[in-house]
Amino acid sequence: MAIIFAFLMFLYGVCIGSFLNVCIHRLPKGESVVTGGSHCPSCGGKIKYYDLIPLVSWLVLGGECRLCGEKISARYPLVELTSGVLFVIVFLRFGLSWETIYFAFLSSLLLFIAVVDGENGIIPDGALAIAFVGGLAFNIYRGNILNYIIGFFAASLILYIIALISKGGLGGGDIKMMAAFGFCIGWQNIIMALFIASLIGSAVAVWLMAVKRVGRKYAVPFAPFLSAGIFISALFGERLLTWYVGLF
Repeated sequence: MAIIFAFLMFLYGVCIGSFLNVCIHRLPKGESVVTGGSHCPSCGGKIKYYDLIPLVSWLVLGGECRLCGEKISARYPLVELTSGVLFVIVFLRFGLSWETIYFAFLSSLLLFIAVVDGENGIIPDGALAIAFVGGLAFNIYRGNILNYIIGFFAASLILYIIALISKGGLGGGDIKMMAAFGFCIGWQNIIMALFIASLIGSAVAVWLMAVKRVGRKYAVPFAPFLSAGIFISALFGERLLTWYVGLF
């Protein structure tokens, strides 16, 4: 039965990923995600319903638009696949529970923010506001609201101090992101998320300098790493902390 539910969660996550692709493409341009049918990014032609099946349509069409033959970015199936995998991981961690719904919701926001920042260098305030409101609702349900209020300030203050010292080395969006999600997952988890994000970001930066030969001043969007850190910490923070303490 668990396998069936996991498969259903994957399908649901893939469908949510398809909607996220619409948001990723339109919202940074100020376009509505409610009005206006799906269209090719290259020729603007209207896409038929049978070419909108998540994952499948892109593979069947060979990653090309049926109308104009232009390549369709691999980002579309990758976002859909990633969303499906994230939903399965959340389900395997929490099972059939309110936590699964909540953290699947957060994972969608994190994926959206990561891709938008990676492509456009911005972190939409609207996504952070939605995260905050969702966190408020769920924290009232869970209780211990003080933990999440402290979480709002914990990592965001650290990043704010770093931004002051580095004179703009970090963007304001990163600070606001850690505040919003700190309120969603609590102070201990958000501190660990910042630590994990820093490790991943440092590893990628070293790789870029060694392989791609980029300079130290090469700007790398930080939100994708923050998103990864928040997701890992939110689901496995307590276990990671227990494992780490057990090393000493």
